[in-house]
Amino acid sequence: MILWFTVVQLVVAVAAGLLCLIMGFAGKRPNDWTVGSLALIELLLIVQAVLAIVSPFAGNPALGDPLEYGVYLVSAILLPIGGAIWALLERSRWSTVIMGVVALALAVMIWRMQVIWITPIGG
Repeated sequence: MILWFTVVQLVVAVAAGLLCLIMGFAGKRPNDWTVGSLALIELLLIVQAVLAIVSPFAGNPALGDPLEYGVYLVSAILLPIGGAIWALLERSRWSTVIMGVVALALAVMIWRMQVIWITPIGG
């Protein structure tokens, strides 16, 4: 993984999580801003998937367990989709809070993927 791209993903995920939590606890239902913030995270995760495929060929192979990294990446890609679907089906303030929790959980998963990528197996 590329460190600066990981930092960008983390900043976006934490900002989206805080936005959704604040709006949800303020009683706001899902809107373009909250669902759009999850869509932006999803777009960055898709770019991350492409980078994860291309990076080993460019001389930046994963040092950690590739299976563990892959499971994290696939799970992370599915989470914003599930959160957005939930928000669009339920349309309550609590769905906005759930989207915030999803975004913050994604921040943790993104950091964990970075650690897996740069830490050698058994290290």
